Amino acid sequence: MTDTVIERFIERWRRNEGGAERANFPLFLTELCALLDLPPPDPADATRARNDYVFERAVDEIAPDGSVRHRRIDLYRRGCFVLEAKQSRERGGAKEVPLDSAQASLPGIEPPRGRRSAHRGWDVLMRNAREQAELYARCLPTDHGWPPFLLVVDVGHAIELFADFSGQGKHYRQFPDRAGFRIYLDDLKTPAIRERLRALWLDPLSLDPTRRAARVTRDIAGRLASVSRSLEKRGHAAEPVAHFLMRCLFTMFAEGHQLLARGSFSGLLAGSIAVPDFLPTLLEELWAAMDAGTYLLAVRKKIRRFNGGLFARGRAIPLTSAEVGELHAAARHDWRDVEPAIFGTLLEQALDPDERRRLGAHYTPRAYVEQLVTATILQPLRDTWEMQVLGTVERLRLTEPQAAIRAVHDFHEVLANLRVLDPACGTGNFLYVALELMKRLEGDVLEVLADLGGQEALALETATVHPRQFLGLELNPRAAAIAELVLWLGYLQWQLRNRGTIADPVLERLDNIVAMDAVLAWDGPPEARQPRRPDWPAADYIVGNPPFIGGKDLRVRLGDAYATALWQAHPHMNPSADFVMYWWDRAAALLTAPGTRLHRFGFVTTNSITQAFSRRVIERRMAADPPVGLVLAIADHAWTQATPDAAAVRIAMTVAQAGRPEGVLLAVLAEAALDSDTPRIALGGTRGRINADLTIGTDLTAARPLRANDALCSRGMSLHGAGFLVTHDEAVGLGLGRRAGLERHIRPYRNGRDLTGVSRDLWAIDLFELEDDEARRRFPEVYQHLLRTVRPERAGNRRASYRDRWWSFGEPRRALRPALADLPRYIVTVETAKHRLFQFLDAGILPDNKLICIATDRACHLGVLQSRIHRAWYLANAGMMGVYDRPAVYAKTSSFDPFPFPPDDEAADAAIAALAEEIDAMRREVVAGHADLTLTGLYNLREKLMLGATLTRPEQDRRQRGRVDILMELHDRLDRAVAAAYGWPGDLDDRAMVARLVALNGERLAEEARGQVRWLRPDWQRDEAAVAIPSLHLVSPETGAVRPAAPRSPRPAFPRDAIGQTAFVLAALRGGGEMDAASIASGFAQGRRIERRVQATLEALVRLGHVSVERSGYRLRRIA
Repeated sequence: MTDTVIERFIERWRRNEGGAERANFPLFLTELCALLDLPPPDPADATRARNDYVFERAVDEIAPDGSVRHRRIDLYRRGCFVLEAKQSRERGGAKEVPLDSAQASLPGIEPPRGRRSAHRGWDVLMRNAREQAELYARCLPTDHGWPPFLLVVDVGHAIELFADFSGQGKHYRQFPDRAGFRIYLDDLKTPAIRERLRALWLDPLSLDPTRRAARVTRDIAGRLASVSRSLEKRGHAAEPVAHFLMRCLFTMFAEGHQLLARGSFSGLLAGSIAVPDFLPTLLEELWAAMDAGTYLLAVRKKIRRFNGGLFARGRAIPLTSAEVGELHAAARHDWRDVEPAIFGTLLEQALDPDERRRLGAHYTPRAYVEQLVTATILQPLRDTWEMQVLGTVERLRLTEPQAAIRAVHDFHEVLANLRVLDPACGTGNFLYVALELMKRLEGDVLEVLADLGGQEALALETATVHPRQFLGLELNPRAAAIAELVLWLGYLQWQLRNRGTIADPVLERLDNIVAMDAVLAWDGPPEARQPRRPDWPAADYIVGNPPFIGGKDLRVRLGDAYATALWQAHPHMNPSADFVMYWWDRAAALLTAPGTRLHRFGFVTTNSITQAFSRRVIERRMAADPPVGLVLAIADHAWTQATPDAAAVRIAMTVAQAGRPEGVLLAVLAEAALDSDTPRIALGGTRGRINADLTIGTDLTAARPLRANDALCSRGMSLHGAGFLVTHDEAVGLGLGRRAGLERHIRPYRNGRDLTGVSRDLWAIDLFELEDDEARRRFPEVYQHLLRTVRPERAGNRRASYRDRWWSFGEPRRALRPALADLPRYIVTVETAKHRLFQFLDAGILPDNKLICIATDRACHLGVLQSRIHRAWYLANAGMMGVYDRPAVYAKTSSFDPFPFPPDDEAADAAIAALAEEIDAMRREVVAGHADLTLTGLYNLREKLMLGATLTRPEQDRRQRGRVDILMELHDRLDRAVAAAYGWPGDLDDRAMVARLVALNGERLAEEARGQVRWLRPDWQRDEAAVAIPSLHLVSPETGAVRPAAPRSPRPAFPRDAIGQTAFVLAALRGGGEMDAASIASGFAQGRRIERRVQATLEALVRLGHVSVERSGYRLRRIA
């Protein structure tokens, strides 16, 4: 491409400036593509599915009230960008934005344009075009994902670039930075600019700076790990090595960012590779100068003062030539590419001997951290900024410019005084990401301030977002020190990238990261210590990733003493709740405390948060007065990076605020590249009231256990000793058939695979209720076998009962045994299974711990449990354990205990029982008659047929022999029979069935409160439970309940401050309908007197793109 061609393009379009721009933008972009040797847009297809690179791409905007508006993207390239042309808002155009009188008087709407407009009219229209582009990106089909770029084009003048590589669509920011995001026509003469635009069209993700940053960061951490390993092998203690390398690291960073003169550190290393003997002295002199800010003879320069405590005791460790070489190689990297968001984790892994083997294998990609930090902190701040503050500024900037400046200044002061706490901060990645995102927001604030008042206004801004605002609690002192270092690295990196000033001392001693236990503290003298909940520092937002330890593992992982003290310090917590829930509960208590400054908290938790014991923590806080509610939840999400040696950890995310707000429930639609530094996760969202089980809609957590189901459901036996299991031949060798009574103590044993796959035909030694002396005398061969195979394994067990009664099952299920005693058979299902199958098991068979047992022999109960209605209930309550790509865990407490069986009816029960018996018998006969057929295989074929899949020839053969079509027919009949027993239509969808079951559960609970219990096994259950009938408080039907009339709420006063006025107008619009200024004003005490101010506010919000003009009023475009 010749310079002449470029000049000709620039001159042609510069001359056309101010013409019929709406008609010109397709031609301008087509010629730009030709100039850059890019493919031109495709002709638009009649169907949207093929319109991946077209002008005027149609999308649908779904309004909060569910109505649909048809929109068009000026130019769209799937996976690359949404482009919006500013001039598409010309007068009379389909997208015209109303302007106030001052703007409308500008010639041709457009004020003079330049490198920085003296008028805000042009900036407002460009900002509005960006808002429109974001709106259109939100309207794209879910499977398209969020485009990495938004482009705003002013034909013949400039192209503005905004990027968000996270795939969230929450952080479109100026790209590559505030200085270079606006490309003017003359900039096309620069080859680097042309290549940037080509990459944006052809491979936009190649422009993501985190890709290179992750590689550089990992390489540096690897070299530090090599030096750390070498020094420890030579006898140096881990802690001094860690602090030495942290000083080296920061010195490399300072030189890489020119806080130290080039060569100050790398030159010392380069000169010492051959002869390293004098390097410790040279380094200590350098660090002493950095600590005090003095002249350093070795580099013949005065060194800036760093202070902050990092170099106060700057002792250096002697190094070998190889170690110096590794440090030199690390120092030669471009330290501007280092990514603090992952650097802390990698550095800790590099410096910790126990963690070093995992270096780079397990860390959390930045995009995942950003997801939670955005929802917890940035979203409410940005909503306030973009809608309330900018809405106010737009209303006041021409008539009251000083008031507009004051509004921006006040918001900046608030931003610079917020406090963010991570009470399990580790190496600080959450705090760093929060710092960077708040610095970005601060950059937007300062830019608007400069637009309004110029450099004079900026000069008055003394506050700034600073590391002192970010507080952390961390048990590991080394991790706490790294967290503080990471915050400083991130802050200094931001300031230098954005031409901010850095005054001496470069570092400050802040003590904002405290090494302490966040959930357990002690009072009193050592000999009489009392555990308590520790105090947390006051904060506006809490965010973090507390330790993942399951409730059942607390005692084993943390020790008996710690676990006991933890439960004493938190007596209201269920001891079976996961460890992370102690952080969740503490934050929820702070959120609702009187006078709290806390606005929101967000935590990463185990994805078992929806299961009973952890979920109850959320339920209790959501039902409290005052309550908390969830504004965002993700029930299942990847967390740490997946590698060939380590699977990705799965987690949940929850963000809470006080009250009962609506929220957004996100679900993962697709995942890709989880083993890379740039994983891609597509999320789909549903808005509504989020329940404690992280669902929207019917609140399953409102369902409570029914007494009717008491004492029937239990896990099977938990052996805790492989020696309890023997083959039949081994059982005979131990005396089965010879020793009288041994047949009661060696019995067939089945687990899930035995029932759904191929049976192992194992037997179990069950000496329940026998003491060791009796067992030894009556069954010496068995006792000898257990002495040899079980006792050694049990001897080291932490539980006294397991050690002392080593000849008996660890958990012999004392409550289950009597429930099964008089039954010829009982029902079982596998706890974690691909297909939810129930079947009868002979009473003589012992069930494994992973079988859920239901102590009833009635076939009608088996039929109800095997029906589609119960399957819908189970799926709504089931957890995901990473075994299958669907809910797979049947939990007694949520799947069985609250489930309301249909009312007793002899005819309905008989119909259900006949079908259930036939299904159970046929499956047994088929599996017994064909060695290659299993229950799982039969139901795999059934699922394929239901989905309409084509079967292979071997599958067709198994279909015939397995009678799969008969199985499908019987299940269909069973589903209809069970629906009829409930009195419900047979074609209800799953959601409707679950809603009805929750309502029926409530009716049954009310019956039971009156003493009417619909026992499933009346004779057995009545003996087990004494029914207490509560006294009833009746109201006379004649008089009814006398209640005082609710006082009429007075209309609120419209605020006097400008930002408060904007906030109240937005709140009025959040109802989802259309309102005009008069209807909004009528809701306030001042009435029509404020109508003009309301109207001005609405017009300002329209110009900013937050509010749309409809036929009968104004409507909020998105719910903030």
